[in-house]
Amino acid sequence: MRSALPGKSISEVEVTNVSRHGFWLLIGERELFLPFEKFPWFRDVPIGQLLRVEQPHSAHLYWPDLDVDLAVESIEFPERFPLVSRARPNNALQRTRATRGGAAMNRRSRARR
Repeated sequence: MRSALPGKSISEVEVTNVSRHGFWLLIGERELFLPFEKFPWFRDVPIGQLLRVEQPHSAHLYWPDLDVDLAVESIEFPERFPLVSRARPNNALQRTRATRGGAAMNRRSRARR
């Protein structure tokens, strides 16, 4: 048995304003603010990618260009969702750079001092 393809969403979502502090989303008749401090993965993205937001259903938002999913509840009540994404350094990448001569060069420079 196969499910039918989903129909066109009747929910409307739109980015209405962007500032250096965050952006506003109009979801139905409500306007919600997403501060970059609480939603940092949106801070440095091109505006076109930020504006392309979908609402697969009333409680869920999706930015396909960014592969970001958010529950509307996490915007309305951020205190219930205290975890914030933090970029972590890629240790494997740092080791690779060090083996390309950077670490050896630094050792030689220190030895000359």
